[in-house]
Amino acid sequence: MTAAVLTPAQRAAVDAARQARAAYRGGKVAPTAGVAPGMTQANLIALPRDWAWDFLLYAQRNPKPCPVLDVIEAGSHQTVLAEGADVRTDIPLYRVWRDGRLAGEVSDATPLWQEHPDLVSFLIGCSFTFETPLQDAGIEVRHISQGRNVPMYRTNRPCRSAGRLHGELVVSMRPIAAQRVADAVSISGRFPAVHGTPVHIGDPAALGIADLGRPDFGEPVRIDPGEVPVFWACGVTPQAAVMASGVPFAVTHAPGHMFITDVPDSHYHV
Repeated sequence: MTAAVLTPAQRAAVDAARQARAAYRGGKVAPTAGVAPGMTQANLIALPRDWAWDFLLYAQRNPKPCPVLDVIEAGSHQTVLAEGADVRTDIPLYRVWRDGRLAGEVSDATPLWQEHPDLVSFLIGCSFTFETPLQDAGIEVRHISQGRNVPMYRTNRPCRSAGRLHGELVVSMRPIAAQRVADAVSISGRFPAVHGTPVHIGDPAALGIADLGRPDFGEPVRIDPGEVPVFWACGVTPQAAVMASGVPFAVTHAPGHMFITDVPDSHYHV
């Protein structure tokens, strides 16, 4: 996607994306929902080359939660999705995993690429991408209006295993007014590369979620009378696989803290 084919509004959005990445590179830490509206956001997982094939197969077998937008070759830190960007520094917050356990969070992952120079990075579609179209249609996105990180939950639904990787589906939740649920399904369904249609609507117990007020990742949001919880597959699902599979080393984004690309969300609209 080159600047020559962008509209003036899209060029302004690209500028906003680049300014946001520069702020994160400079040390700003904040969730990215609502940042650079209209620009595609992506989840990150980076693994040693020895685990990359297993993950690529895992993503192929579980395309709903793991839609791959780009694969960055071993040792590299640049992506075709954002000219001049650096996936080691341009995400607000990273998670470091050792032997399947969270070992810490950092705002600059450069030393981790130096520690493991063979990391293969995957950028995975994020449901933040279709939030601007939802808002344009007059559907409130509650975590944005409340200034919170999107609530995310581990479920009782297993993903299809691949090689050494296995784990459960993780979902994000947005409360939607009952009369707008069909619209939310239709709008998000036009973005299959960023999770597409919801995986579940209604009773959270059907997903094994006991309490919407206690998300596994992110923050709880208000649910008003007449609203229905709607659940989308989430790009934090690879982190659940890292935990369940005891992956020796991995770097991911912190939930809700995404890589903002230079690609307009309309690029993934079908």
